[in-house]
Amino acid sequence: MPERSAIVLLSGGLDSATALAIARDNGYLCLALSFDYGQRHRSELKAAGAVAGSLGVLEHRTMKIDFAGIGGSALTDPGIGVPVSPSPGIPVTYVPARNTVFLSLALGWAEVAGADAIFIGVNALDYSGYPDCRPEYIAAFQAMANLATKAAVEGHPVRIETPIISMTKAEIIECGTALGVDYSLTVSCYQADAEGRACGACDSCRLRRSGFETAGVEDPTRYR
Repeated sequence: MPERSAIVLLSGGLDSATALAIARDNGYLCLALSFDYGQRHRSELKAAGAVAGSLGVLEHRTMKIDFAGIGGSALTDPGIGVPVSPSPGIPVTYVPARNTVFLSLALGWAEVAGADAIFIGVNALDYSGYPDCRPEYIAAFQAMANLATKAAVEGHPVRIETPIISMTKAEIIECGTALGVDYSLTVSCYQADAEGRACGACDSCRLRRSGFETAGVEDPTRYR
């Protein structure tokens, strides 16, 4: 690709939609990548398609992965309930190795497409305590990518960009709103229904609702 381009990991949620808007605002031609990984609901994939369309990506791909075959998370194992109150430690909504696998596949596509960067909407402040959202994890993955790819060896490393990693949820919403993100299209709930309506009780819903309240932005979330 002759122009600067980026692969953007797009879940359909608030954070990834904002990361996509930031990438576009920074002058990148964006290719969006979503994953059908055995998650509880498919409404977030519909949301990802809607967000990709509204923000004008060049291409939107959805790859299938069987994280449900591994289990170990409330998001992939229906036998594990989604918590509706905060708990100490890493919550059961953590999906083992998810960001590592997602970033690896994005890295492969970036090499093939000749993309300059990968944007991922990880956040180290208003998040649920996931270890693969921390700056030190991203730095480690970047170091690995620099060693593992033909592009890097030949002097064109793919950069891992985390534009919202140090923002609060309110700051993310303020940024995305300024960039024209339609948050009514996004789905953040861990247990949204088939129509994308949120439960309003899970950790993700609580963080999202608090973010809109703190930002002073009307919450467009559709609740059950």
